[in-house]
Amino acid sequence: MRGIDSETIDLIYLDPPFNSKANYAAPIGSTAAGAAFKDTWSLDDLDLEWIRKIQFREPALHRVINAAMTDSDKSYLVYMAIRLLEMKRILRSTGSIYLHCDPTMSHYLKLVMDAIFGRKNFRNEIAWHYGGRGAKAISKQFARNKDVILYYSVNDSNQTFNKQRIPYRYSVEEARKRGFRKDENGKWFKTSPRGDYTDKSIERLRKEGRIYETRTGNIRIKYFLDQDDHGIIEYKLAGDTWFDIPDAMHMSKKERTGYPTQKPLALLNRIIEASTNRGDVVFDPFCGCATTCVAADALGREWIGIDISEKAYELVNVRLRKSQGAQFYEDGSKQSSFLEEVKHRKDIPQRTDLGKIPRYNCIENKRKLFGDQEGKCNWCNVEFSIQNLEVDHIVAKSKGGTDHIDNLQLLCSHCNRVKGDRGMEYMMKLRSHLRLAA
Repeated sequence: MRGIDSETIDLIYLDPPFNSKANYAAPIGSTAAGAAFKDTWSLDDLDLEWIRKIQFREPALHRVINAAMTDSDKSYLVYMAIRLLEMKRILRSTGSIYLHCDPTMSHYLKLVMDAIFGRKNFRNEIAWHYGGRGAKAISKQFARNKDVILYYSVNDSNQTFNKQRIPYRYSVEEARKRGFRKDENGKWFKTSPRGDYTDKSIERLRKEGRIYETRTGNIRIKYFLDQDDHGIIEYKLAGDTWFDIPDAMHMSKKERTGYPTQKPLALLNRIIEASTNRGDVVFDPFCGCATTCVAADALGREWIGIDISEKAYELVNVRLRKSQGAQFYEDGSKQSSFLEEVKHRKDIPQRTDLGKIPRYNCIENKRKLFGDQEGKCNWCNVEFSIQNLEVDHIVAKSKGGTDHIDNLQLLCSHCNRVKGDRGMEYMMKLRSHLRLAA
């Protein structure tokens, strides 16, 4: 993500690990066979270094992380926080982010999101009720059958949002019980009070055949309903509780991949349609079995997916071939032209929006870092005069680190020599080995 230009993404959906203390693997023989991940966290030296950096740059976020009950929770929140900070940077001012989680960490993640995106930019806590899982007879709690999706915008006034309507289907008998009626042309309709419609508006609606007068002469507004072979259809605006989208256990066999935490296409379709328009860019930094990518592709959006597993690239090709009719060769190149070819990158992208970056060890950078670090070496934490500190890269350039000041630190000459041209993760491991030896 560090290589993505700022303000280039319209929507981020992420379904990260939940800190569930479980291991996940796709069953042998399924499309996703070979995909696996561990959802267990421990606080290591690298986390502690990130906590120290967050303390200076994001004090509110630092307070949230420190409030975590266990080291495992802290480690998980650090992992999420450093990524969410990057996500905020790459979102456009009209963009939105949907963070999918469950009750394990949702309360902590809500505070993290408030600290990063701002409380005023919180839009909804969506409850996705996937159903189908009853409580066991011996259980001493209610059945768990929902996930939480935290929805935030970058801006509280101009985010892209398209209202979503959910179809509700009724039999003729049910429709009549709900007060629905048929007009002289056989069309079903419902009515609502006149409200604050002006006389002029009422006349216009009358010409359109949308006025219903009761026996007592009261005027009501007609809203026509759809009908098919299965009944009468009423469309209602989607709220923040979604009951109509089943989980992976109940999706069609064609859609199932066997991936352990697969989410249904219907869920991603709703999110993408609500918060983007055709041609917008959708990003999933934990794309797994590529449901976000497949949904975005089918809806005419550009998309980017990142995953630690090579299996994700395999799955996106297989699923696009099934859903869109794409034909790929074994090496991933396209046989037939239906859409742009899927580009698979293993290298670390480089930002193009930074303009001309000054030399990393220029005096301006050194002075700013000296103030930020309060004159201390960023490793041994000993105070030095500015001339005895050296500008160094946090993430090594060989691993995609840039000369931007966000990737720079001051080290004393001894610590810098020990580190060499490696990243700070080397120093973290070195510290762990020294502790073990002691």
